[in-house]
Amino acid sequence: MRLTNLNSFNTYIYFKLPSAWWSGVRLTKVTDQLVEVSVKHRWFNQNPFGSMFWAVQGMAAELSTAVFLMWTIKKSKQAVSMLVLKNQAIFKKKAKGRIRFHCTQVQAAVDSVNQAIESGEPVSVKLKSIGTDPSGDIVSEFEFEWSLKKKLK
Repeated sequence: MRLTNLNSFNTYIYFKLPSAWWSGVRLTKVTDQLVEVSVKHRWFNQNPFGSMFWAVQGMAAELSTAVFLMWTIKKSKQAVSMLVLKNQAIFKKKAKGRIRFHCTQVQAAVDSVNQAIESGEPVSVKLKSIGTDPSGDIVSEFEFEWSLKKKLK
């Protein structure tokens, strides 16, 4: 299972998540094991302390956890709603340079969507995204609890 056209997904971000797009959030890598979303610290997404605003990091982290949920829903051709129930974040270092957020829980995302479709019941799944700077240091960690529910026709 592979999402191969990153440009078309980034166009989707432009139209459906314009604040993320203008902040520089981009899907940069998708494999069977991980999703990578990156964003570069720049004037437009800075905070008063000389680093990336926490909410911009949150947008990139959330997107990295959402990609395979969205992909699996689209592939299933079923109507499934997605909602973030909870969010938790830990900030370890100022975010400067290009920050890359990785979510490696691809199988958990796919399984939770399939379970929601098959059972017809709401399913929640916790997905984690870790943001690293150009030197490989962790700058932030986000966990999103997603609720998935098959829509009734």
